Amino acid sequence: MSYVLTCPNCGPREVTDFSFGGEVNPRPTTRPDKRELGAYNYFRRNVAGVQREWWFHRSGCGAWFLAERDTRTNQVLLTELP
Repeated sequence: MSYVLTCPNCGPREVTDFSFGGEVNPRPTTRPDKRELGAYNYFRRNVAGVQREWWFHRSGCGAWFLAERDTRTNQVLLTELP
């Protein structure tokens, strides 16, 4: 399924111009033990609804940016630079 993402630098483009970087996951504030590090690296909430995600404009300006996208409909609600 194709949809349009708006790069904060380049404007609207097909999603095929971008690489998905995963959902935003807050970094641990202290040195994590192995279990916490594993959870941070490999486990995601993967919500059915709106989630904040990292995207990379690989076929354009090369910028990383944040997007809020509804995973049920692929409707992009917001894109912004971090």
